[in-house]
Amino acid sequence: MSRRLSLSASLARRIALAAQGFGQQRPAGPVNAGHIKRAIDRLGLLQIDSVNVLARAHYLPLFSRLGNYDGSDLDRLAWGRRSQRGLFEFWAHEASLLPLAAHPLLRWRMQRARDSAGDGKGKLHAFRRDKAAYIDDVLREITDRGPIAASELSNAGERRGTWWGWNDGKRAVEWLFFAGLVTTATRRGAFERVYDITERVLPAHIRDLPTPSQEEAQRALLRHAARALGVGTEFDLRDYFRLGVADTKARLAELIEAGDLLPVKVEGWDRPAYLDPAARQPRKLEARALLAPFDPLIWERDRTLRIFDFFYRIGIYTPAAKRTHGYYVLPFLLGDRLVARVDLKADRAESTLVVHAAHLEAGQNAKIVAGPLREELRLMADWLGLERVWLPRVGVLAKAMARMR
Repeated sequence: MSRRLSLSASLARRIALAAQGFGQQRPAGPVNAGHIKRAIDRLGLLQIDSVNVLARAHYLPLFSRLGNYDGSDLDRLAWGRRSQRGLFEFWAHEASLLPLAAHPLLRWRMQRARDSAGDGKGKLHAFRRDKAAYIDDVLREITDRGPIAASELSNAGERRGTWWGWNDGKRAVEWLFFAGLVTTATRRGAFERVYDITERVLPAHIRDLPTPSQEEAQRALLRHAARALGVGTEFDLRDYFRLGVADTKARLAELIEAGDLLPVKVEGWDRPAYLDPAARQPRKLEARALLAPFDPLIWERDRTLRIFDFFYRIGIYTPAAKRTHGYYVLPFLLGDRLVARVDLKADRAESTLVVHAAHLEAGQNAKIVAGPLREELRLMADWLGLERVWLPRVGVLAKAMARMR
């Protein structure tokens, strides 16, 4: 690969898409657990979110890249028997599912939590200081009884009005989780986390992996971020695994010195950028995908605006009167551009994928977008096990899709 001092905006966009897995065709045959694991290894993590308007957040990025796959394969990798497990939960980019091999790279963060010196989670650190004996009792109970949910603790305490209504038991297990002393054994019911001590959940070969130094682990995480992003600013790289500012600056300098990152200037970007030396630089890229709000390609909204000239905010956190495009809105990727956005809901009682609204981006041609979008909506309905797709009647894009019946 030729080294560049500068990148055009269009090349940077294609690099970012290829790094995220959109530079290749979806599997031609059935999607298996190997496809899923390779996709997650490429991304580095899947963000977890309990919102289930369409499907929970960790399932959607795989659909975007692989098409119709069996979500139970992901469930087995995440929460199956120890012999099946390939993922673990931890705080990385928010609550996340990560490949087991990444566990040693986050042990420094777990240790910081134990030392009450970690970035963020200030309320949990304060709770640890105030309730250390109680937390130790909870750990003993999980050790003796686990795996158990926070709701099953013998002395969980009463729910309170703050912290999402958490009681002391939930606070205790969340601190233990952040400190790496317990982890998620499984999920059940309404996506309730079930905890067990980490040694009983992780396979022995992962537990036995050596723990790198904090500096070495942070360099590895930044290299992972660079591979997943292709090209990014300091903030983009830091945000991927939510590293601290000072740590990131120090490690970036080391990675540049080692040749693991190449400083570049990207057309239209107002700050320096860094290129993964192994990043693919496709001349052309043909992709098609509906992107979840928490997809790694677009979860950093300023980066999404910078790369795609696409202003995006998720409606679920916005009062109804201030929503511009709907409640659960997914951008639509076609080629190397975000060309539309659709407000979707899975109406499982009616076995229908409901498209509340379809918005065409400025400068895009509805006739070109309508066919691929309609096909992708049908594919999503099939993946979700829904019989029908209900299309809106208002808007130029909706009318173009309707004419294709």
